[in-house]
Amino acid sequence: MWRSARPTDTGKRAEQGACRFLENNKLKIIAKNYHCRFGEIDVIARSPEHLVFVEVRYRNNPHFGSAAETVNTAKQRRIILTAHHYLSSAGGRQYNELPCRFDVIEASPGNSGELHFNWLPHAFQE
Repeated sequence: MWRSARPTDTGKRAEQGACRFLENNKLKIIAKNYHCRFGEIDVIARSPEHLVFVEVRYRNNPHFGSAAETVNTAKQRRIILTAHHYLSSAGGRQYNELPCRFDVIEASPGNSGELHFNWLPHAFQE
């Protein structure tokens, strides 16, 4: 199922699954696919203590490295700039007092087509 899908479809399914995973872990989804001129943030969520900016990475085969390893310094910089933009926007100003956190969720296929998630809280920082 996952291997035959187009990359954009696979990415969307991984993001949807990651949202369910976060909700099951007591986070509230605030926004999905927030984008501005600096970049895009896959998921913005709220935990009791933090505003969480989440990058979801799908990797079909970890042979060339983990999904989290693809979130390089340039990608982190774009996510941080986009997070600043979100916090200055009308929708994000209400969260300015919350500490922010940058997480990565790795998604990978299981043997029977289900997704497995590896959540890396505080994967990088500003």
